[in-house]
Amino acid sequence: MNKKFLTMGCISSLSLAMYSGCSDSTSDLYNPANPFGEVNEESSSSVANAGAGDEIVVSSDSESATSSATATSSASLNLSSSATIAPNSSATIAPNSSATLASSSSNGTKPSTNSSSSATPTIQSSSSTTSQQVNENTGNRPVITYAASGATATNAGNCVTVTGGTVTIKCGGEYDFSGNYSGNDAQILVNTAKTDSSVYLNMRGLTLSNTADAPIYIQKASKAFVVAKNGTTNTLSDGSTRTKTYNYTNDNGEAKTDTTGACIYAKDDLTIKGEGTLVVKGNYNNGIHTSNDLKVKNGLITVNAKNNGLKGKSSVEISGGTINITTTEGDGIKSDTEDAADLASGKGSIEITGGEITITSAFDGITAANAVTVANGESTSPTIKVTAGGGHSCLSDPTSNTGSTGGRGGMGGFPGMGGSSCSPTESMKGIKGDSSITISAGIIDINSRDDGLHSSGNITVSGGTITIATDDDGVHAEKALYVKDNANISVTLAYEGMESPDMHFEGGITSVITTDDGWNAAGGTSTTTTGGNTGRGGPGGFGGGFGPGSGSTGKLTVTGGYHYIYVGTGDTDGVDSNGDITISGGVIIVECRMNGGMGGMVDSDGTTNISSNAKLLGFGTNNSEEGTQYSVSFNTNNYYGTSSIAFKPSFSGNKMVSSVGQPSAISSVSGMTKTCFGNSTDRCVYTK
Repeated sequence: MNKKFLTMGCISSLSLAMYSGCSDSTSDLYNPANPFGEVNEESSSSVANAGAGDEIVVSSDSESATSSATATSSASLNLSSSATIAPNSSATIAPNSSATLASSSSNGTKPSTNSSSSATPTIQSSSSTTSQQVNENTGNRPVITYAASGATATNAGNCVTVTGGTVTIKCGGEYDFSGNYSGNDAQILVNTAKTDSSVYLNMRGLTLSNTADAPIYIQKASKAFVVAKNGTTNTLSDGSTRTKTYNYTNDNGEAKTDTTGACIYAKDDLTIKGEGTLVVKGNYNNGIHTSNDLKVKNGLITVNAKNNGLKGKSSVEISGGTINITTTEGDGIKSDTEDAADLASGKGSIEITGGEITITSAFDGITAANAVTVANGESTSPTIKVTAGGGHSCLSDPTSNTGSTGGRGGMGGFPGMGGSSCSPTESMKGIKGDSSITISAGIIDINSRDDGLHSSGNITVSGGTITIATDDDGVHAEKALYVKDNANISVTLAYEGMESPDMHFEGGITSVITTDDGWNAAGGTSTTTTGGNTGRGGPGGFGGGFGPGSGSTGKLTVTGGYHYIYVGTGDTDGVDSNGDITISGGVIIVECRMNGGMGGMVDSDGTTNISSNAKLLGFGTNNSEEGTQYSVSFNTNNYYGTSSIAFKPSFSGNKMVSSVGQPSAISSVSGMTKTCFGNSTDRCVYTK
């Protein structure tokens, strides 16, 4: 007798009953004759060419288990080129027929299948005493339909238990759901072994409202997928309170007690996908939550949640989809593991590489305990719009104030001192990454009560187009800020435009309009106190504050890029550092309307070095502490500068700073290169 060998590394003796494939993809039809999913082409050829009497030996690389089937002339086991094990038109795989399929576990004990050819066979795993039926009723995957009386299931075998409106999934595989049901038992509960295959919950027009709990609860699974099928609308809502607790044993034999904390609530990895529509209403707490990794692939997804919209405690990855999130008491997208080992391994992070995301959040729009990354995906670039904390509401546009008094006083600040930030005590930031924020692509629009971009570590922007309006800092990094390459950042309104103790402008195009400092290199610690206006006014404070005793230090370096800074009236600085300033390249335009205090267009508490290789033009209404200053009267009708740089100011004054020699009115900018800042068509610099 000839032998054909088939290696199948993805076979587990615990997952024979409902195994629908080794990959994460879904098919439209569940094939019970292919419980093992994909196989390699070499194995496919060997089985397909097996003749009568050939013994086909199936071996598992991972568990050293073997299964054998004998093909006879009346019942053969065929494997097509698409890697599907299916009986031919005249064959039926049954324990009592001439074609048998037996599986042995790693301990050598072979599970038995005792049924007639017309009955549904039962496969017994040697590692479990629970029988599981293979779904062979019609050849289709299990179908669960909800109606007013509850749920009914077909093709379910022993993998599905239905009690009223509660459907319990006990095997890996694909399951179709449709219908409409509301009640305190309206729930899909998944409890499968982690060694089993992935579970796919295919939504094919389902409205499920649980009045007391979560409509979807992934208690235990290898991986779970919620799939909104194309052309369907699926709506899930949960109860506003919780009284029920769940007691179960995990795969480690540990007793667990759990209460669902979201409308879609998962304890293991969860993926949301599909080309249909998914509407999630989280009335109790979060909208979609997993204690592990959350992925969103595609689909039209709307989440309305009391607390957080999307939460993956270990991580969140979004690569596509049109996602609309609204929260009334929480954050938009969140990853917040506190485990030190997880954080060290990169968990607690959010990565966005695609999709159109709109967030209206009560608090932070996007927040991660570790890193936030926004980058290009394989074929798309993400679009993100965030309104956090209701958006900015208390700062006035400094460009509209043409008087001589100071900026808005804020919460206790004094007119004439630049005003203080009026941001709230709660965190209502646009994007927050505790360890870092890295942005290399995408279109990002942030309107926030608190900082637009905020990190307790570093912020690096090398690409993308970012627009920020806020009542506090536009961009704030507590360790270092890097702007380079193709970054395009426009802060249309902020208390301070960009702030970090270590600032590096290496390229890109930036624009900031602020009521206080434009760039502020501050926040680092120093063993000695320094002079200058280094303090920062808090609630009831003195706006820009007074420097002596602050102990803050900073460093600012510019080597390239095009940068525009506009600061309002009061004790305001355009470019400010509590340490050194080094400008060796790039193009910088500063419009500073300071009319009180110290500082001006350029202010440094350390050493200031401005190279002639850099093109710096400053326009002011008061003296500048640093830079080469000229007494040049300017107005809004003419361009001013030199033969290498020219700019038309937005207000009138009589003080200018220039790194390229004596500035004057320029009669023509013909032949010069025009670069505009932000979305402006009139705030543009001309250079040669």
